[in-house]
Amino acid sequence: MADLVYADLGAVPYAAAMRIQEELLRRVADAEDDDRAYVLLLEHDPPVITLGRNSRGEHVLASTERLAGLGIEVHRTSRGGDVTYHGPGQLVAYPVVRLGRRRRTLRRYVHDLEEILVRLVGRFGISAGRTAGMTGVWVGPKKVAAIGVAVKRWIAHHGLALNVSPDLAHFDLIVPCGISGGGVTSIQQVLRKPVSVNEVKAPLVELMADVLGFDRVCRADALACPATALAGLRDVGARSQDGDRSAPGEHRPTAGERRGPVLTVKAGILATVKAAVNHDRR
Repeated sequence: MADLVYADLGAVPYAAAMRIQEELLRRVADAEDDDRAYVLLLEHDPPVITLGRNSRGEHVLASTERLAGLGIEVHRTSRGGDVTYHGPGQLVAYPVVRLGRRRRTLRRYVHDLEEILVRLVGRFGISAGRTAGMTGVWVGPKKVAAIGVAVKRWIAHHGLALNVSPDLAHFDLIVPCGISGGGVTSIQQVLRKPVSVNEVKAPLVELMADVLGFDRVCRADALACPATALAGLRDVGARSQDGDRSAPGEHRPTAGERRGPVLTVKAGILATVKAAVNHDRR
């Protein structure tokens, strides 16, 4: 049985999220006979500009001083693509998925991520689609979601970013994804009414399980998930174990129509992960 194990990390600094993702990547690589995959759900705070493998320096339009004044970090990353922005109000999902076991090529996997996003915004009454020769999802001429994937040992990581209600002015600091003259939009801007990131998490997890072909979904701290699902990540996101150890919110995605119910939860592992990244916020 193929499980999709998800963790809702809330607001997480970029460096901490990368450390957790790298640990999950190692675990998937070591568990060759296990079809389990993981997905991290989060918003990046402080906001960050990431430079993909194909990025060009001139696509960052703002000076280092201006970015620092706005509290925006800059990080190089191993994913494909050019320059992107992540910040509060944008839902980021980092799936860690073994492509070979799911009989997917990289091209098919990216297409599936686009399909997930098209269906997702469709649930909010928005007609979205692909643009020939480009990666991501558009509403008319404006991009609403970006995709950037890296593959190591045939395991995909990094993932997707959906603009729910971010500060769209921050995209003016870059040439988004290196596409000159291309605009960006958000679910909130299209609908002209407030939409929260939390409203989008449940259908995203459901659609990921459906499109990627997983049999069931469980939270990282669910009793029925293997006890080691996210155990030991306390020291991955941080050197210190101090910080807020409050339990995560009560968000519980519902299962897809053809799947059983999402497994019940017990606070524990996810709260530990959340505490692990607190030092990066200080």
